Amino acid sequence: MRGSATDPTSTPGHRRLRRTAVPLASAALLLPLLGAAPAPTTADSSTHRLQHAFATAAADYHVPQSVLLAVSYLQSRWDAHGGAPSVTGGYGPMHLTDARTALATAEHFAEGTEDARGDSARAALHPVVEAPAESAVPARLKTLPRAAELTGIPAEELRTDPAANVAGGAALLAATQKELGEPLSADPADWYGAVARFSGADDTATAAAYADDVYDVLRTGEERVTDDGQQVSLAARPRLTPDTGRLGRTGLRTLPADDTECPRSVSCVSVPAPYEEFGDNDYGNHDLGDRPASQSVKYIVIHDTEGAWDGVMNLIQDPTYVSWNYTIRSTDGLIAQHVKGKDVAWHAGNWYVNAKSIGIEHEGFLASPDAWYTEAMYRSSARLVRYLARTYDVPLDRQHILGHDNVPGPTASTVPGMHTDPGPYWDWQHYFQLLGHPFRPTAGRHAKVLTILPDYASNRPVYTGCTTKGEPCAAHGSSEVRLYTDHDVTAPLIKDIGLKTDPTDGVNDLSSRVSTGQQYAVADRWGDWTAIWYLGQKAWFRNPVGDPTAVPAKGLVVRPRDGLASIPVYGRAYPEKDAYPADVPAQSVVPLPYTIPAGQKYVVGDEVPGEYYYAVTFTPDSHRVVVGRDLYYEIQYGHRVGFVRAADVTLEGPAH
Repeated sequence: MRGSATDPTSTPGHRRLRRTAVPLASAALLLPLLGAAPAPTTADSSTHRLQHAFATAAADYHVPQSVLLAVSYLQSRWDAHGGAPSVTGGYGPMHLTDARTALATAEHFAEGTEDARGDSARAALHPVVEAPAESAVPARLKTLPRAAELTGIPAEELRTDPAANVAGGAALLAATQKELGEPLSADPADWYGAVARFSGADDTATAAAYADDVYDVLRTGEERVTDDGQQVSLAARPRLTPDTGRLGRTGLRTLPADDTECPRSVSCVSVPAPYEEFGDNDYGNHDLGDRPASQSVKYIVIHDTEGAWDGVMNLIQDPTYVSWNYTIRSTDGLIAQHVKGKDVAWHAGNWYVNAKSIGIEHEGFLASPDAWYTEAMYRSSARLVRYLARTYDVPLDRQHILGHDNVPGPTASTVPGMHTDPGPYWDWQHYFQLLGHPFRPTAGRHAKVLTILPDYASNRPVYTGCTTKGEPCAAHGSSEVRLYTDHDVTAPLIKDIGLKTDPTDGVNDLSSRVSTGQQYAVADRWGDWTAIWYLGQKAWFRNPVGDPTAVPAKGLVVRPRDGLASIPVYGRAYPEKDAYPADVPAQSVVPLPYTIPAGQKYVVGDEVPGEYYYAVTFTPDSHRVVVGRDLYYEIQYGHRVGFVRAADVTLEGPAH
């Protein structure tokens, strides 16, 4: 979508409205009444400018400050992101959307050439994808121009000035409340309908799910330091009960009943991926199955879409394309289900993982550090994953909740083309807090296993290639930590021999990076540095005691069995040859170009039998699940997981 936004304030004679009608003293008196922190003194005013902005905007537009703060928290967690847009063209703490302006300068790069199905028993799937036709921008993606009309503040100021952005959000909330025929009440309970409409959703279920999240924030309260050093707080109101009956006045449509597999706490619609036969005995875009009766679901794989919602909805309905189980929308957390949990989607580039996983796409772009994910999407995703984990008995840890970038190539030739999303800017630490399983130390200081856990906001390694090859990406918080061959930042980076290229600091280069929540065996320590066993090598990273990037943990580890100089690592856990029935072709058990030398140890994520799902025909009559006698251990080998045969290793632990 190309073009420039129209700035309504450029019209001759347009009147610029005043944004600071209430003096600071008046705003300070309102704060305790509106559920916010008291006004700061002059000494700390530099770090409380945003709190002032919420107080001023609330007073100017007669919106309860607590409502304004809670809505903003759900949009952005009060971050400004340096004026850069989100994946849907949302700007500032209020996530005011201006998609035309954001997309006019957007540029994104491909991050892999994998065959999404990842099964060598069937020809590789590399469909030609045509970009969807440009369509009208929906109302949810152009709230910033509307805010400019309401406030008289230039659109550019609304995009780049956090205080102006907050004023624009307050004006939108007030205007919505009036449109609903509601008074500008001082009681937060009276704003449920306006909050629901602010979401931009066009149906009552999605709008209500969004509003419920906002009122959950109001009840629990929040406090944090934003990405630009602003201290913002919202006092808890645990007994607050909104008037949910006001949702009926919003005029939003009611979604038809469907059979989606989602928790009740989210809004979920069915957008089915077509299962169709076409061409010369070919079919797409997933396989029918009978999970979990026929085989267990072991993994949930987190993806980003590398495209906007409407285009992605077009792609998933193309029978010649690939598939995944769910997509989550950025603006309001709406979930669309495409493939039933019993069936196998083609999403991870590894057939073994596909057959044993559910794939979830999130509206976003890997190589855009400031194309940020909204809190609404994180929360909706976390609720869905908790539901799926309960349904399929999937452990909530980083050995089973994988990024696409953690899925191994199934064979040596596929390793270089594997995708790398959701990338270094996905906030795994916050995500697992929302899942109710936060990462924390689980052992003493000198443990032999550790969990990677940098502070997301302050951990800002340099990446390149987000917009221009070789050029630095914008500075941004990251979930990932860089690895070196020695305890020195000038030492060479760790090399991944499977990629057949020298390591770089490119945003898509995973060769020398570990990610939040991943666990590794400690190989050595030197001052502020820690070494781990990684890709068959000793890999070093900075881990100072005063500012740690990893915490001690307990865990099972494996090492090569005594007498073996090294053992192979596999990209899939397939059965031995004699496990296959006569009507199913035996699949090769071929190792990746990696080994574990004697003396090294790797953390175990799970023990699994060799298993293969044979499904290469449209009708499921010939489909078979083959289970072997050989056992495998899933291990955290590099940035991606791998598998080793249980017969090749000795299991130790739990290590302390």
